[in-house]
Amino acid sequence: MPHGLRIAREALAIGSVSRSEVLRYLGYQGQPLSPELDRRIDDTVARCIRIARSRMCMASYAVREIGAQGVALEGCTLRLTGHDIVEHLADASEVMLFATTLGAGIDRELRRLSLTDALEQVIFDAAATALVERATDAAEARARAYAAEANAYTSWRFSPGYGDLPLGAQGDFLAALDATRQLGITLTPSDLMVPTKSVTALVGIHPTAQPGLVSSCSICSLSDFCTIRQTGRTCRG
Repeated sequence: MPHGLRIAREALAIGSVSRSEVLRYLGYQGQPLSPELDRRIDDTVARCIRIARSRMCMASYAVREIGAQGVALEGCTLRLTGHDIVEHLADASEVMLFATTLGAGIDRELRRLSLTDALEQVIFDAAATALVERATDAAEARARAYAAEANAYTSWRFSPGYGDLPLGAQGDFLAALDATRQLGITLTPSDLMVPTKSVTALVGIHPTAQPGLVSSCSICSLSDFCTIRQTGRTCRG
């Protein structure tokens, strides 16, 4: 099994996002789009990608204890509480934490657009949401590759605020990643992250392949960032 990865930071080269994902965040339900709006969406997505400074950091911690009260990790103050996360990490030996962000430039542009162009702001916000999710796909792919190097497997990613894992875990989560220094991510009093287009997530590192992963590489959202297939295997075993 892996033996622990301390803080690793990386810039992410994300050159595209799924247009269908942007449309989904816009609430698109198949209604006709004018050629002008079509072009505007494409132009806004391209500008969002140019402005973004996509980065990630990650660290793994050994599991000290899994019990009814939650999951305790070695070497950090983060305690993961709730039935859902206990079930999710049931036989994990380590937990890989990661954070991604698009940087403060995206927030500045959203503020500017809120004063100048409401429609453009909505499109830009949808593009940024799709982009930070794609950055998080890249981080998750790194976590799966880390596990695969030791013939281990990961669960699918889980974030504070999912299920009954409280959003209040964000402070200790970011501290365990040193994310304020590494990525410039801070928290508001209500535990929301700044820059706003930031994501925290974790995966368990397990001795056996885990249920719930996508069944085929051809439809996996991580496929563009996957390095496991180069070795002749998959993250599913």
